[in-house]
Amino acid sequence: MQEGGHLIPRLPTWETLVTTWNQLHFVEYFRNSLVVTGLTVLGVLVVYSLASYAFAVLDFPGRRALFWFFVSLLFVPGITMLLPVVILEKNLGILGSHLGLVLPFVNGTAPLTVLLLTGAYRSIPKELREAARADGAREARIFWSVYLPLARPAHITIAVLTAVPTWNEYVLTRVSINDPSLYTLPLGLQSLISSQVPRYNEVMAASLIIVLPVIALFLFLQRYFVNGLLGAIKG
Repeated sequence: MQEGGHLIPRLPTWETLVTTWNQLHFVEYFRNSLVVTGLTVLGVLVVYSLASYAFAVLDFPGRRALFWFFVSLLFVPGITMLLPVVILEKNLGILGSHLGLVLPFVNGTAPLTVLLLTGAYRSIPKELREAARADGAREARIFWSVYLPLARPAHITIAVLTAVPTWNEYVLTRVSINDPSLYTLPLGLQSLISSQVPRYNEVMAASLIIVLPVIALFLFLQRYFVNGLLGAIKG
């Protein structure tokens, strides 16, 4: 009688990991995931750090209403936006490209990012901004030299909170990407599972390849992650 599988291998080897990495295009999938995730994190930090600074520091008409509008988007299920996003990207000619993934991912992080970064910026004493203005610094200089360094844990927190779901994103990627050369890691894993005779040792090896960078990222940045959350809550 054939013996069932085990959660922990009795004789673990590197052979399956090496085979999965070399023969199933995971080098290409890894690079694609890295490009999409990196561009998404960069876009989020650039766009929403500026927006959050405006909400936290500047005074302009409708600031409070616009801020709560962004926060209220947290209660909108992302799946309800899938069809409009696909139609819009098709009309723009970016459906099926990495850009067509990055832009919705950046947009989808707006509510939580604005909420956390605005709180972090508000926790910074206003006297520092007033002192910088007294020395002749303009808003761009104050933002770059005062607020960005002091809110670094919050920015790292946002980077982690953005990178992890982007790295693991499957639904929009599956709907929009048909070219195997543009596949990200979750699509590569799905192609293993949906094969006629799936090799579950390779599926588990691929799952390990996908999750290890996320674990390493969190372990490396966990101190900043916790401090960033505390700073945002206090703000």
